[in-house]
Order: sequence, then structure tokens, then C-alpha cells
Amino acid sequence: MAKKESRQKKGGKKSKIRAFLTDERTHVAMGIVLFLCTLYVFLALISFFFTGAADQSIVLSPSASREEMKRQVLNWTGVRGAIMAERIVNDGFGIAVYGMFLFPFVLSLRLMGLRVMSLWKSFFFPALFMLWGALFFEFCFGGLMSGSFLCIGGAFGENFCDWLISNIGFPGTLFVILGTGLVFAVFAFRATVPALNKVFGKIKKHHSDGGQKQEKEAEREKAVKIGDDIVPPEWVKKDEDEEPEAETNEIVIETTRATKPETGSVQIETVNREENDDLVDETKDGTDDKAPAVETVVPDDGEAVEENMEPYDPTLDLSTYRYPTLDLLKEYPQPAVSVTKEEQNANQQRIITTLRNFGIGVKKIFETIGPTITLYEIVPEDGIRISKIKNLEADIMMSLAAIGIRIIAPMPGKGTIGIEVPNSNPRIVSMYATIASKKFQESTYDLPVALGRTITNDVFMFDLCKMPHLLVAGATGQGKSVGLNAIITSLLYKKHPSQLKLVLVDPKKVEFNIYAGIEKHFLAKLPDEEEPVITDTSKVVQTLNSLCKEMDARYDLLKLAHARNIKEYNEKFINRKLNPLKGHRYLPYFVVIVDEFGDLIMTAGKEVELPIARIAQLARAVGIHMILATQRPSVNIITGIIKANFPARVAFKVSSGVDSKTILDGPGADRLIGRGDLLFSQGNDTTRVQCAFVDTPEVERIVNFIGEQRGYPSAFELPEPDMPDGENDLSGVDMSKRDPYFEEVARYIVSSQLGSTSNIQRKFEIGFNRAGRTMDQLEVAGIVGPAKGSKPREVLV
Repeated sequence: MAKKESRQKKGGKKSKIRAFLTDERTHVAMGIVLFLCTLYVFLALISFFFTGAADQSIVLSPSASREEMKRQVLNWTGVRGAIMAERIVNDGFGIAVYGMFLFPFVLSLRLMGLRVMSLWKSFFFPALFMLWGALFFEFCFGGLMSGSFLCIGGAFGENFCDWLISNIGFPGTLFVILGTGLVFAVFAFRATVPALNKVFGKIKKHHSDGGQKQEKEAEREKAVKIGDDIVPPEWVKKDEDEEPEAETNEIVIETTRATKPETGSVQIETVNREENDDLVDETKDGTDDKAPAVETVVPDDGEAVEENMEPYDPTLDLSTYRYPTLDLLKEYPQPAVSVTKEEQNANQQRIITTLRNFGIGVKKIFETIGPTITLYEIVPEDGIRISKIKNLEADIMMSLAAIGIRIIAPMPGKGTIGIEVPNSNPRIVSMYATIASKKFQESTYDLPVALGRTITNDVFMFDLCKMPHLLVAGATGQGKSVGLNAIITSLLYKKHPSQLKLVLVDPKKVEFNIYAGIEKHFLAKLPDEEEPVITDTSKVVQTLNSLCKEMDARYDLLKLAHARNIKEYNEKFINRKLNPLKGHRYLPYFVVIVDEFGDLIMTAGKEVELPIARIAQLARAVGIHMILATQRPSVNIITGIIKANFPARVAFKVSSGVDSKTILDGPGADRLIGRGDLLFSQGNDTTRVQCAFVDTPEVERIVNFIGEQRGYPSAFELPEPDMPDGENDLSGVDMSKRDPYFEEVARYIVSSQLGSTSNIQRKFEIGFNRAGRTMDQLEVAGIVGPAKGSKPREVLV
């Protein structure tokens, strides 16, 4: 036990040290210290050029005392700076040592969260320059600086240069310096190769121009002199073997306007003489009145400034953000075989025997083994009605002694009848395996959701943008909350905080409270709201109305941008085709997740249903998507308006067939086995899926990993909702005409802490209208809060 405790203590210390070293504040502090130290050394070397001559005798004198050095040293950084500069420059690499400062500067900025350039490049290329520069400066200027306090190539450059000259001579050393310098420039600067090509091109052109001049001189000599006139060479009969110049199919055009290869290109069309005889003749005349049909494209840098800008990157505000890693999730061990061969054969025989007992023959049967259920597909004999097999579901379940089976008759597109039987040894579908799958990692969905695995062990994924909303139902303890966590986890693993915002509504106050740690990264809330997760049902209506206002504002932006959806709009904004000064902005996706929707409907009623229906009908194109979850999908909760706009449904195990028909428009959800077993329905397609299991500690690790990183100053603020006409309008309440019972009612409400209008009616035996007016007067007086639908008002005193 003592050894175990000591190991635990050591492990705790290591985890604390690791947490301290990986903390962003530690990185920033280390970056500041490194930046200041680098700046100090840099100032010492700069001062060395101005004070090195005076300080050198003092610094190198072995007899100089510390006090004497302090009084006489002129370096800006003191004695330590003067000694360090002397050692680094003269005893090191000379003036080429300034190349070493790039790496610590870049590293310090990287620690502080600023990415300037690659660390590898900032170290490798300056280091090579320092070695090459010491040799170059010593070879070229060492003799000129022999009497100076400054050893321009340093001790390294001086010794290396002497060694090269003594071994390969002066020319060999020159070739080494030039060759290594060119190789270094080729890899360090991209413009080196184009510059070399340009130089070699000029040399080649010079030689070709010389040949053309000689040809022109020969043509001039061919000119025939008749009297005092010179006959042009075109009048002289050419040799038969000489091809006429007009027969060429290419036109070479020399433009006097200089163009840069980096900014523009010249596009030349090849004109065929047989199709454009007149055009060739005009060019042959030498007149410039009519230009040939050649388009020269030379972009104007002044007009192309916006086009030349780099695309907008919405992730730059949090450029150091790191996506959650797989080690935050737990990998569960999997059994080698979930269903043995003996169990498969026994189940097949029981199914065949049961069907034969009722006069149904089976021609063929085969199985597909999934993580929690096995699908047995049968081909009945000819003449068997499918409805007859459907009616035997209870008999087959009794013969198999199974928890629950589901008959799919017929299997879509297969011509078979499916019987799903639970496995006796089910496997856990972990979120780790689902997220680590190739299908999820390589997915290009806008809002990818990895829900679990199908009966064929394939990862089941869908794009929430194409759903576009989701209805989730399931009885208590059947995996509904785990399914919502799996959806949120999938989005967190794939999206950047700038691309996704979550609006979480949790009337139970315990399900989504764990996500409060990512408030400054992924959550959105109303202005001046304290809690990032909405737990007060009275504020849900305001939040939904705020989302409706955001939806209308986004549609206005899409209209101005001539875009049909958020994807087209964001592409235009990223490509700098929309002006931010005109109100355009990058639009993140919104995912609204409402848990316990049934409780919300019972407390707020139509006030909640109307904005939800409006968002469900219109918000798809502007990137606002909604997920509603409820325990009992009854018709008074999932109304016709909501069902019509939520085509995608997820049904965990429900308590009755009526609930299954409400959520899926058909039976099946009441036959599930629970523990994450679900049916996903979209249109006419229904897929059975085993939901991926993500436990609370896993979610906590993900939230802590994201929450420890630098986020936005606050959560994303939704627009202030517009209050409906007449709501909370107390301007008509006249406090000068207070009700005679006002003081007695106030005392009663404060003592009982129950702000109920009906309670006032019964207690003081007054009518509803009078009790309502008295309650409004108490609200103006600040004794009670605003109305909350059918709930009592909050007592503020």
C-alpha cells in the first residue's frame, strides 16, 4: 500500500508539472522572458559597433578589476554586455552572428501566440547564413579590417578561411564561397531561380539578337542600286529554297510596355495564315494602325489590390487553437467474438422451427452480426404473405427468449425479410473508435455528426446541414443524453470556434452544465446574461426570438450578397468579394440543442412553439439548425407543425408503440433493447444504429482541454430580442390609484413568497381582473417580477 501511495503521489506531481508546462500562461510568460533576453543581447551587439574600440582593451585586460571595468566600460548593456559582445563577435562568427537572432525572436513570439514564420526555417537558414557569412566576410574584407578592433569574420571565419586557402588555394576558396552562396540562396529565397533564369535568358537573347543582326546586314547587302534609288530587298527575287517570311504560322509581337512576370502574363493567340490572310498582310506592311488579333493582358496593380489580397481566414482570431486529441477519449476493450457460431446456428434453427410451426417455409437464411444485434435475413417460400410473418413477432421473440426483436418486412431493396435479434454478449461502441475512424477523419461535411455504428459495423455519419433539424426522443435511461453528448463531441472534434456556435437549453440544469467551460469558445447567449447554458425556461423564449432576429439579419446579408445560402455567402466573404464596411461579416453555424422539450412546451406553450416553428421553416439556408430532445414524444408535445419541419428523427427506446408512431410514423422504437440502441429515420429510410458511448469524464476532459486554451473575450452575443407588442408594457399602470388591498396583498406575497394571481383571488375574494391589476401594481413597485406564463411570479423582496 505504501508503494502504491508513493506511486500515486509521484504520478500526481508529474501531472501537475505537465499541466504547468502545457498551460498557456506559462507559454506566454516564457515567451516574454525569452523576448527580453534576446533584445538585451541584440542591444549589446549593436552597442559593440560604437563602443567596442574603447571597451576592448578593458574587457580583454586580465588585470582590470570589476570596479574599474564598471567605471570605464561604455557599452549600453554594461560589463556583461561588453564581455558577451566581444566573445560572440570577435571570438565567434563576426558580423554574421546577427543571423542568429531570428530564431529566438520567432520562438518567443510563437510562445506568446503569434505565428510569424516556421520555426524550422527561422533556425536552419540563419544558422547556415552565419557559417557562410563568417567565411565570406573574412575572405572579402578580412585584409582591409586587419588593424581594426573588429574581427569581421570572427575567429571561426578567420581560421576556416586560412585552412581553405592553404588547402585549395585562393581560387578554390572563391569557388567554394560562390557555390555555397548560390546553393544557399536557391533554397532560402524563392526568387533566386527566376532571377537566374532571367539572367541566362538575357544572355541567350543577346546571342540570338546578334545572329539576327548579321542576317539583317546580309539583307542590306542584297539591296540593288538603280540610279540614285535603293531597291528594297523584297523586290529582289528570292531563292527557291528560301521560305517566305509570310508563310509562318506564328506572329512574334514586341511590346514596348514593360511587364513583370510576377504581376502579369502575355497571352498570345496563334493566327493561321490560311484563315486570316488579310490580317497577315496588314502586319506585313509594317503599319501599326491596325493591331493584329492578339490580346495582351497586363493587369493594373492599382485595380487589382483587392484581388491580390490573401483570402480571409476566420480562424486567425484564435490561430493557436488546438483541436481535441483522441487521447481525451476512452478506448474500451472489445471481445473477440460477440456472437458465437453455436449461438448463430441455434437462433437460425429456432426461427425456422417457429415459422414452420405456423405453416411458413424458409428457403434460405443468413445473418449479419452487429455490435449489439444480429440481423437474420430469410427468404420465405413462394406464396407466403408478408403480413403473416409480421404477426408472428411475439412468437419468435418467445422462442428465442430475447429481450426484444424487430421484424423488417420486407428489407428495402433486398427481397428478404429481416429479423433483428439482440446479442447475448453486446459490444460497447466507443466514441474513441468512432472519432478515430477514417470515415470521420476524412469527412468533408459542413457539420459532421458521428452517431455510432450500424448493424454492419460501419460508422454512421450524417451532415446536420442537410437534415437540417433533428428530433430526438427516448425514455429515461435509454441513452438519449449520451446521444446528445455524442453529437456535441463530434462537432467539437471537427469545427473551429469561429465556425460553430452552440445554444444549449437545459431545463433540468444538470445535463449541459458541463459545457460551461467552453463558453468563450463555442457557446452563444443573450447580452448581459450570466449563465452560458440556458436553464431558466422564461429566458428560452427570449433566446429563440433573438435567434429569429439573427436569422432575419442573415437573410438581409444574403440578399445584399446575392447568395442563396450560408455556404455561398461565406465563400464570397473569404474570397474578399464582400465589403465588411457595408455590414458583411463571416457567419458561423448555429446549433440549438433543447433538452426536455416536453417540459418546455408545458411551461411556455405556444410562446416557445411559434419561434421554433419559424426557425425550423426558414433558418436552414442561413446556417441555424435545431435539435429537440424529449422523453415522451406525445402528440401534444411534437405537434404537426414541428413534425413537418423536422424530417430527421432519432428514436431511442420508447415506452409504447403510440410514441414510436409519433416519432417515427411507424412501429419499431418500442422494440429496441435500450442502452444506446436507436433508430435513425429520414424520410422513408430507417437505420438501426448503436449509439457511440461517451462518458461524463470524457466530456469533462474535452471541455477542460478546450477551456484551458485562449478563447474570445466572452461568449458569442446574440442580438437583443424585440419584445412583442404589449408584453411587459406597464406604462398604463397608475400607481396613484392603488388598490385598497395593495398593502395587504404585498405583505401576504412577501410572507408567503408566492406571487400567484389565482392565490390572491382566493385569499382576498376578489375577481381575476382586479387581482391582475394589483399584481401589475406590485410589479411596478418592484415587489414581484414579470409574468412567466402559467407559473407564479418571482417574489423580489
